[in-house]
Amino acid sequence: MAETVLLNEQPDERRVLRRAAPYLRPHRRALLVAVVVGLADSAALVAVAPLIGRATDALLGKDRGGLLSAAAVLVLLAVLQLGLARAGELLLAKAGENVVRSLREKCVENLASAPLRFLESHRSGDLLRRTTGEVAALASFVRMHLRNLVSATATLLFTLVVLFGYSWQLALVQLAVFVPLTLLVMRWFQRSAPRAFGGKAAAEATVAATFTETLNVREALQSARGLPGWLRRFDRENTAAVGAARRAIRVENRIDLVGLIEGFALVVLLLVGGWSVSRGAMGVGTVVVFVLASRNLFDSFSDISQLVGEVQTARTGLARLLDLLAATDRAAAQTPGAAGTAAEPPLRGELVCEDLGYSYRDGTEVLRGVSLTFPVGDRTGVVGETGSGKTTLSKLLCGLYAPDRGVVRFAGVDLRDIPEAELRRRVVLVPQEVRMVTGTVAANLELVHTTPDRAAMERAVAELGLEDWLRDLGGLDAEVGVRGSRLSAGERQIVGLLRAALADPAVLVLDEATADIDPVTAGRLEHALDGMRGDRTIVVVAHRPATIARLPRVIALDGGRVAGTTADATMARTTMVNAS
Repeated sequence: MAETVLLNEQPDERRVLRRAAPYLRPHRRALLVAVVVGLADSAALVAVAPLIGRATDALLGKDRGGLLSAAAVLVLLAVLQLGLARAGELLLAKAGENVVRSLREKCVENLASAPLRFLESHRSGDLLRRTTGEVAALASFVRMHLRNLVSATATLLFTLVVLFGYSWQLALVQLAVFVPLTLLVMRWFQRSAPRAFGGKAAAEATVAATFTETLNVREALQSARGLPGWLRRFDRENTAAVGAARRAIRVENRIDLVGLIEGFALVVLLLVGGWSVSRGAMGVGTVVVFVLASRNLFDSFSDISQLVGEVQTARTGLARLLDLLAATDRAAAQTPGAAGTAAEPPLRGELVCEDLGYSYRDGTEVLRGVSLTFPVGDRTGVVGETGSGKTTLSKLLCGLYAPDRGVVRFAGVDLRDIPEAELRRRVVLVPQEVRMVTGTVAANLELVHTTPDRAAMERAVAELGLEDWLRDLGGLDAEVGVRGSRLSAGERQIVGLLRAALADPAVLVLDEATADIDPVTAGRLEHALDGMRGDRTIVVVAHRPATIARLPRVIALDGGRVAGTTADATMARTTMVNAS
């Protein structure tokens, strides 16, 4: 059985920036400029304390010229700092937003091309949370907190340089009181933060996934009166999410102890500084510099400590995004056509599967030893009881699943060796539930790689004999409603068939295309199939006897194996009855 790639519920957050480096690299120049401007802004802010210290000494020494010079420089520095602050904020926000945008686009691209086995192994709500909620949280951090984090860190470093430059002894005293206690608090926070914030994100993802499933099964909940039981489940998960949020808040509140440490350190500074001035070891200006610079030091630590929770949330979100990207990349590497090492196959060719075997995650073997040949232009039906492996076979034939054993070849080439884009031009699946977008019929027909114009759409409609159907619907500009809600299931199948005709594949596989639709629409769909080009291979998975009866060959599956093949309509009907 091929490995099923799964997301980590709480991904590893270690070295997250190193793992994000490939996504930062295209934006490194903009990020560097923004950081340099931010550093200049912090340097201008830190320079205020030494200037005030000089002004204080000039005032005590009755040096009027020195006082005026210091005041003038302070005014210029304030104006410069204001401009740098504004520019740094805009540059860093722009660069950060570009990084977030590239991550968002990469997530969408990866999920859009992810193999079905990966998508079917995860709750859609969890995938939605990672590609929307986590990205939104990261974007919010970039807009609101990233600039403050960079500024506070730079201010802290420059302040330390100033303190040690004026008096390394007093700086050591200050740091000896402030730093160890602060680091203990930070360590206390960091020890619990990954589990607390990761648990919060996982719990919120579970709630989002359950809510998404609520929308998907709403009809079943209403018709079977299962809503109370479902709400109890949702309540349990929501309660767990609230508890996880409270644990994260309690961990984040530990940072507030830093404010108490700051007050204690300032008292020690004033006592030691006053004693040094009384002994003549340093001037009043130096103490003033230390008091003001210490405020910068404390404010920077305070800003950083207040941002620790935001940083941890962003770090957790980034780790979950990177986990999604890595998992979808690994899953895509297992997809047929991912390698794309073979030469481009011909436009038409024979489809062959040999000794196919496939199992799902729980180890249940769905197909075993299936070998079939579909010549060019072949029309074949596939029948079998529910669970016999029909749908799985259809997805293997299209390369949407990779077989655990055996091989599927088109024109003699393993599907795994055909580039993804070329494979989708050769083999197309029309599933039982055709997905549609909100808009017109034409907008939905554009969702093929050929990006057809209206003339091509009209030719496809004529080729399949669907002019009357389209006219009754209102033409190509008819609105289909939200996700095709104005169309019946059969009409959505017709749209799917038209898409396939526009893609012009060599092999067309229809999975239960006429199941659960009215006889009139089913008949129209069957007639459209008859109108398809004679050199196109068509494989129809169906329960409807009338659909199978139109096909010259029928393959019966039983328990994941080929139970038999019939070659005429009479035998096909018999096979259909037995299989059903």
